[in-house]
Amino acid sequence: MAREQWTDGRLDDLKENVNERFDQVDKRFDRVEASIRELRVEMNAGFERVNAGFERVDKRFEKVEGRLDSLNSRFDSMQQTMIIGFVTLFASIFASVIGGVIAVAVLI
Repeated sequence: MAREQWTDGRLDDLKENVNERFDQVDKRFDRVEASIRELRVEMNAGFERVNAGFERVDKRFEKVEGRLDSLNSRFDSMQQTMIIGFVTLFASIFASVIGGVIAVAVLI
């Protein structure tokens, strides 16, 4: 088998070939980095749209929360009225029963 000799000229050719390949790799990395930058811009724009959507939803929830607070105060008022009504009803039933017992006791 013939063995090739590494001459200065061949080493220079190898060096140039290696340099060209690294230049190609650098160009590829530049393209990859540019693509990543574009993706970041797109992602950030998308996140901004999502955040804006969440802000709109938050505002809606605040409105709903205000309505529920108003409804709660109405229910509290209604509950208070019902309690007063039941107490009054039971007091009048109790007074009627007591009055009936006293009337029967007086007649006997």
